Amino acid sequence: MSGHLAYQYVVLRCVPRVDREEFLNVGVVLYCQASDFLAVAWAVDRDRLAALDPGIDLDQVCDALDFVDGVCAGDARGGVAAGKPIGQRFGFLRAPKSTVLQPGPVHGGLTLDPAGTLDHLLARLVG
Repeated sequence: MSGHLAYQYVVLRCVPRVDREEFLNVGVVLYCQASDFLAVAWAVDRDRLAALDPGIDLDQVCDALDFVDGVCAGDARGGVAAGKPIGQRFGFLRAPKSTVLQPGPVHGGLTLDPAGTLDHLLARLVG
């Protein structure tokens, strides 16, 4: 498997009401240390989320995902976390949180193309 790069990823879950333990996958964060790659891909199905919780603030969910994108990109949208080294940024994003946007468990694999793998995971896990 020469040329393959190890990567880790987490699925981002929208958990509108933590007490109900219901969630909808809305994004994927992929980190590949060997290629210095950290990115998020996300898609919010507003109708499905509204069906899960009619009172959810969908703009807040999108703002939270934009924050994650800022952390990955290392720009101002990600606040202080965006200024950290790339590995620490992934560590921040994969840490459990008790907010409406929560990371699932860390998974890993091998890839030749981190960006392509991210797109594949988004299609497969978020749909």
